[in-house]
Amino acid sequence: MKKIVNYFLQGLLFVVPIVVTIYVLYQLLYWIDNLLPFLSSLRIPGLGIIAVLVFITVAGYIGMRVLGNPLFAYIQHLMERAPLVKLIFTSVKDLIAAFVGEKKSFNHPVAVKLEKNSDTERIGFITSNELEQLGFGKEKVAVYLPFSYSFMGELVILPRENVRKIDASGPDMIKFVISGGVGQV
Repeated sequence: MKKIVNYFLQGLLFVVPIVVTIYVLYQLLYWIDNLLPFLSSLRIPGLGIIAVLVFITVAGYIGMRVLGNPLFAYIQHLMERAPLVKLIFTSVKDLIAAFVGEKKSFNHPVAVKLEKNSDTERIGFITSNELEQLGFGKEKVAVYLPFSYSFMGELVILPRENVRKIDASGPDMIKFVISGGVGQV
């Protein structure tokens, strides 16, 4: 009986991550395919994501080669001036830039002591070293603390002495934190 339970648990470790990943990818493809109703009638799974990727690539090409940066700068300027649009636009722009832009924000993993006399540390990422304009002074840094099993997190402002750099890559540390510490570093 003990061997059967062991085989079952090994089967869970093997099957569940594969099935959940396939299911999530399928749901994402289905959702993207349904964003473009004229394509969903063709009933070709994944055609929507191909269309979205082609559209984004063509928009990038047209923006860089045909229209040029001044038009994009003008559109961004307009978006940043409208009150509600500004909030959404700048938040999404900063989030995308944190992962794929020139100023990637999750490349500086650190171990953080939230309380000075505690031995407990959390893994985070320095997102800003310059907080003087917010009134925190040079002795503080902004650290993003992601939550395990989620893509959410919280931003905390800490004394520099409570932050210790970790000798690992940002993507490896994100994977480690999101997996709850069981992912390989």
